[in-house]
Amino acid sequence: MVLQYKLKSETRWKKYPGKNKLKFSVSKYDFRLLNEAKTKILADKASYSKVMKRFRQIEFFKRR
Repeated sequence: MVLQYKLKSETRWKKYPGKNKLKFSVSKYDFRLLNEAKTKILADKASYSKVMKRFRQIEFFKRR
């Protein structure tokens, strides 16, 4: 899975480098989750906590 982010004012999505490498706080960004091939959106544009919640759900059911 690929986690992408962008500033709320921007239009281009970038690959997420990690929380500590962001310039601003997480609340100023939008996040989304894609499959590895970047063909399907697994979690559409939302806050960091909502996207990570969906990420953990997918990982949980993948491991079952």
